[in-house]
Amino acid sequence: MKCVAVSDFHMHDIDTPPADLLIVAGDMTYKGTKAELNWFIDWMNRQPQKHKVWIAGNHELGLEDDPQSPGRIAAATNSIYLDDSSTIIEGVTIYGSPITPWFYDWAFNRHRGQEIRRHWQKIPEGLDILITHGPPYGILDLSSTIEHCGCADLLETLCTTLRKPPRLHIFGHIHSSYGQATLLRHDKQNVQLMNVSTCDDKYEATHAPIVFEM
Repeated sequence: MKCVAVSDFHMHDIDTPPADLLIVAGDMTYKGTKAELNWFIDWMNRQPQKHKVWIAGNHELGLEDDPQSPGRIAAATNSIYLDDSSTIIEGVTIYGSPITPWFYDWAFNRHRGQEIRRHWQKIPEGLDILITHGPPYGILDLSSTIEHCGCADLLETLCTTLRKPPRLHIFGHIHSSYGQATLLRHDKQNVQLMNVSTCDDKYEATHAPIVFEM
C-alpha cells in the first residue's frame, strides 16, 4: 500500500501525491477556528488518496473545545479521525493520538508523567502504524534552540512497555526535526520513525510530504 504522510502545514495549500492512504499528523491550522477548519475540509477533499486518516495537533484548539467537530469533519471529508483510537485499512492497523506534553496550555496537552502515560498505555501491541502529534524523547525532537522536546514516557512505551512495538511511528510537532530515523530496541526489534512536519521554524512550507510503502 502506497502511503503519504504530512503534518504541521498550518494552512499552507500544499499538494500531496496520489497514493492509497493519506496520513495527517496534526497542526493543519493555527488555532482550529471554524473558518480554519472549513479550510481544512476543502483541502482534504482536494487530496487524491483513496483513504485518509488524521489526528489533531496542539494548534487545533477548536477541535478540543468542540468534541463533536472532528466527527463532522470526518463525515464531510470521507476520512477517519483518530483520538486514542485505531482503525484497519486494507489490512494495515493504525492507531492515532493527538496528545502532546504540556506546553502553555495548548490543545490536547497533558502533563508529563502519569497524566500523559495514561494515554500511551492505550496504545495496542503490534501496530503497523502509530500516529502521534509529537515525537518520543531524543528522536527527531530537537527544537531550533537545540532542546529535546519529545516525550520520555512515549519513548519508554516504544522501547519497553510494548512487547511488540509498532512497525512505523509517524509524528510532527517539532518543525526543525523533519526526517526519518530508526529506533533499535534491546530485543532487536526495530521501529521506523518519521517526523513529517511540512513547515520549518519560520512556518514556511519547505518540507515535502513523505511517501512510503507498507
